[in-house]
Amino acid sequence: SRGAGIGIWSLPLTPETPGRPLKPVEFVDTPSSDGWGVFSPDGHWVAYSSNESQQFEIYVVPFPGPGGKRQISIAGGIFPRWRQDGKEIFYAGLDGRLMAADVTLKASSIDVGQVKPLGITVPVVLDRRSATLIVGVPYDVSLDGQRILAITEPERSTAIPLTLVQNWVSLLKK
Repeated sequence: SRGAGIGIWSLPLTPETPGRPLKPVEFVDTPSSDGWGVFSPDGHWVAYSSNESQQFEIYVVPFPGPGGKRQISIAGGIFPRWRQDGKEIFYAGLDGRLMAADVTLKASSIDVGQVKPLGITVPVVLDRRSATLIVGVPYDVSLDGQRILAITEPERSTAIPLTLVQNWVSLLKK
């Protein structure tokens, strides 16, 4: 990686020259922290998260390249996941809200359609000093995109009662 950040590497499954060891290749190399890379179902695109804009966002780039990147998230994003048909990318916003972005893959470009919240919030722990995330991916999506398995906070059905005692010092004298 060029800077102090973290890059995304790929490892070919067959060597370029028979008999030679496999070598990892740095695929995304920026001075920022780049991570959580995932291949599209057809293997021609990689979605990943990067804080190159001073906050984490989701980007998509062609694989193995060349080609420019396209921002998918709005107002921050981490933990990308593809739907099996490649027509949707899921991610968590920096506030933990799960989002879904409609995408259309073309031969050499990607179009981003509607980006919508899914009504589910997952925990997102961000180390503000180093601008890195310090937890694993808190959700997964079924292949058809119709079900989500997520870590969430338990809902409280009722508020905890609060008792206010006024003039409590006078009660001590009794």
